[in-house]
Amino acid sequence: MSASNIDTYFGDLPDPRDGDNISHPLINIITITLCAVICGADSWVDVEMFGQAKQSWLSQFLDLRHGIPSHDTIGRFFRCLDPDEFAARFREWASHICERIAGEVVAVDGKQLRRSKDGALGKAGIYMVNVWATENGLSLAQQKVENHSNEITAIPELLRLLDMEGQIITIDAIGCQTDIVELITAQQADYVIAAKDNQGTLRADIEAAFETEVAQQTADSHRMIGKAHGRVEIRECWATDAPDIIAYINDYKTWDGLQSIVKLRSERHFSQTGRVEQNTRYFISSLPANAKHLLATVRAHWQVENSLHWVLDMAFREDESRVRKDHAPENLAAIRQFALNLLKRETSLKVGISAKRKRAGWDDTYLAQLLCSI
Repeated sequence: MSASNIDTYFGDLPDPRDGDNISHPLINIITITLCAVICGADSWVDVEMFGQAKQSWLSQFLDLRHGIPSHDTIGRFFRCLDPDEFAARFREWASHICERIAGEVVAVDGKQLRRSKDGALGKAGIYMVNVWATENGLSLAQQKVENHSNEITAIPELLRLLDMEGQIITIDAIGCQTDIVELITAQQADYVIAAKDNQGTLRADIEAAFETEVAQQTADSHRMIGKAHGRVEIRECWATDAPDIIAYINDYKTWDGLQSIVKLRSERHFSQTGRVEQNTRYFISSLPANAKHLLATVRAHWQVENSLHWVLDMAFREDESRVRKDHAPENLAAIRQFALNLLKRETSLKVGISAKRKRAGWDDTYLAQLLCSI
């Protein structure tokens, strides 16, 4: 067992600490923190306590002649560490372990770190844009939304850093922007993007288009019914690529590569209460008007919520984290996603992420197995 794999990706990180009197090497702090977060640590105090408890084991592959860094030392390090440099190393590692799958749905969505908000200092909560590879089940990248900005500016910055050729990029309505669409097509990727009222009359135009005789005669359709959690779910999808309709949409505002428009209607029947929920959504896409494929693509997008955001909140307690100062929240968020990817990749245990974190904390052999997969 060694730290060589971690050192491969993170060993050349610029050290934010000045001076010659540095007792704890950068790779020690990153490795101890990553191991601690894998095993259930949620704060810098937790990380220090983990290091103290596992010092003998850690000393097998780390130079711990100066012992375990204190929680203050760890916290100061991550407060000062350049988050862009750290994120770049994470992206490089994630791209290395991610299997290239043609036509994979890559979901882009934002998440707020709720407790990163500090009302006393007038600091708003940090908002991160995340990228999730749905078939690989891995986090590929994240980008902080800068203060006084929003996802519209963060999404293009993030997409420029990724190789998306041959992938299908899905984004909620915030990403329904012509420059984002152009960026996706320029990288020879496809898109399925939600259209809502944030884009002028686009949603209304698509809704009206599906009421025309042309759309009703030409639209491809697909319907599926499923049962889950005490409810029956009916999903219906219509897609059309009729030239006259696409030309009309493009006349309104040019959408690069636009090939089809999509209507998706979902209906939920709750057996216990008899309540019925209905929802209709509209999308623009560079894909052909294949309703079955487009419905599956839209459904795959929600993995970023269920497999990433929900797991970060429930298994890693991300929304409860009170790490707030400087770059620390952003860097700790990257550590969590690093840990999540390692736990997701490990398939020998057929249990949830929370249980895997506990096992890693109890079983040094299992933790070493996770680290060896870096």
